[in-house]
Amino acid sequence: MDVNEFVLLATPAAQTLLRETEFDAKADVVAQVARMRATGHDAALVAAVLTQAKLRRRARAKFGDFAGRMLFTEAGLEQASRLSVAALHAQRFRAAGVNQVADLGCGIGAEAMSFAALDLAVKAYEIDPVTAAVATYNLGPFENAEVLSEDVTKLDLNQFDGLFFDPARREAGSSGKTRGTRKFNPKEFSPPLDWVFENIGSHPTGIKLGPGHPHDGIPENAEAQWVSVDGDLVECSLWFNQVARTNVKRSAMLIRSSTRFELTAETHEFEPAEVGALGKYLYEPDNAVIRSHLIGLLAGQTNTHLISREIAYLTGDAELDSPWMRGFKILDDLPFDRKNLRGYLRERNVGTLEIKKRGSDVVPEQLRKELAPKGDNSLTLIITRVGQAHRALVAEPLAKP
Repeated sequence: MDVNEFVLLATPAAQTLLRETEFDAKADVVAQVARMRATGHDAALVAAVLTQAKLRRRARAKFGDFAGRMLFTEAGLEQASRLSVAALHAQRFRAAGVNQVADLGCGIGAEAMSFAALDLAVKAYEIDPVTAAVATYNLGPFENAEVLSEDVTKLDLNQFDGLFFDPARREAGSSGKTRGTRKFNPKEFSPPLDWVFENIGSHPTGIKLGPGHPHDGIPENAEAQWVSVDGDLVECSLWFNQVARTNVKRSAMLIRSSTRFELTAETHEFEPAEVGALGKYLYEPDNAVIRSHLIGLLAGQTNTHLISREIAYLTGDAELDSPWMRGFKILDDLPFDRKNLRGYLRERNVGTLEIKKRGSDVVPEQLRKELAPKGDNSLTLIITRVGQAHRALVAEPLAKP
């Protein structure tokens, strides 16, 4: 989105058309454009409205019904927090007694919306002027939120009670229109992560980072939390001073519908799980557990162990019902041999085949073509290593918790 497109979308004609337009991925877009043009709308307006309708449809996964009254850029939607996760951030500040928060790198305003909804006074900063204009539109209903287009590295941060940083981890496209190139070096974030760490001071501070952020890049005085939403790992957040919990250094948070589950550890030290023989059941831990290095804690709580030191599958002889793990009953433990597997599936009339893999370089889609399953039955095939051996585990999924 550029300035002209934003100005166009802010017009009464565009607002009316947006309210009337519902993007359907299966709809005939050409016919939809033709209908809009036939009612007198010009091409630029029609294109802008259809783009927003498409983004709003995608945004429902993050914003629910709120998406229907928001504006989006492609990059802004990509990087925005889900509202359920932004609410976690806001609750940290409120629980710590913070009344005013600076949202430093607010993007399209997801965090600022959650802060404002909890009656926190919010000053939201975004360096890209078009994205800042979009955030201003999205925060319109909140009188306690203000958006400014400024470089946060030029601010006096001591004027704020609490700080929330969301360093940009993509090279911006044209005014936030495209997703841009992802940045992996924290020194290339905007603002640079080193600068963020240097400017925390004694402020209650939260920092949103990508879920793959390395453990050795986490300061000792931070509480680190990895968050998963319905099994989708979405972020690693760091918390300092009053918004960090006293006896927690690492945690995994799982949000499933309206329910939250959490595993916590008092240190940053990694305690690995034991390794043992394959049991009757195999369990795939949630990615928040894996990335937080809390798989050893989960194994201890569930009386399970790893099948191999470097592979994040747990196993045991008991059927478990845990929100943290997807479970499989092992039917057969076979050597990984394509020819023998093809015959095995043919003998059992298997036509629907789920293929999972860890610790193996197989490509599931390619392997499925090679095995050519045909039949009425279904199975799960897990290609992995048990100890040092390359195995094919034939399994059936347990009911999801």
